Amino acid sequence: MQESGENYLETILILQNKYGSVRSIDVAKQLSVSKPSVSRAMGILRDDGFITMEPNGELCLTEAGKARAGAIYERHRLITAFLHETVGVSAETAETDACRIEHIISEETFEKIKEFLAKSLSGM
Repeated sequence: MQESGENYLETILILQNKYGSVRSIDVAKQLSVSKPSVSRAMGILRDDGFITMEPNGELCLTEAGKARAGAIYERHRLITAFLHETVGVSAETAETDACRIEHIISEETFEKIKEFLAKSLSGM
């Protein structure tokens, strides 16, 4: 899956957690993209089995979509925390950089960061 698709899934998850239901217009506003761009992306995500689109326009993550979005969001949160709290990068920069890094970081590196943060929180 491309980075943009992962961003859409993550955004749907965040908006669902915050508001309960999500429509394409909500995703467009959150990501500052056009409605046609969201419509195209939602079609691809639907065809790939990550979302369903209800007759009332609500977007719902499938089990596969929830799993993928959850994994992406976990990466985002942990990388943001690592950059901000451990490395000392400003909160804004950590957030921006994590959004880019979460899509390209290897599983091995991510797991090591996760282990490092777990040890740090437990006092080593």
